[in-house]
Amino acid sequence: MLNIIQQLGTSITDLSEERINIRQFCQLWRAQTDLLTSLPPQFAEVMENLLGRMEASSLFTEESCSFSQADLTAQLRIWLDKAQRAITRPQK
Repeated sequence: MLNIIQQLGTSITDLSEERINIRQFCQLWRAQTDLLTSLPPQFAEVMENLLGRMEASSLFTEESCSFSQADLTAQLRIWLDKAQRAITRPQK
């Protein structure tokens, strides 16, 4: 699972450096069903919310959209950090 988290982290960098577009980015994230099923259900809900906003932001220029791509990618980095902690947390 940690390699998936690392891959998703790399995809954030790839998006910010325009090596991938938002459609490719969102497809990659949504394809990580193994990761999502290993996390509490609220992780999938939060991720989908952020990805939906990311897709909406791509339809408009930065100034005309209420969703900042930079803010959304920062939130996805936080999401990844929390996902990594949840996965590496010792099971009771």
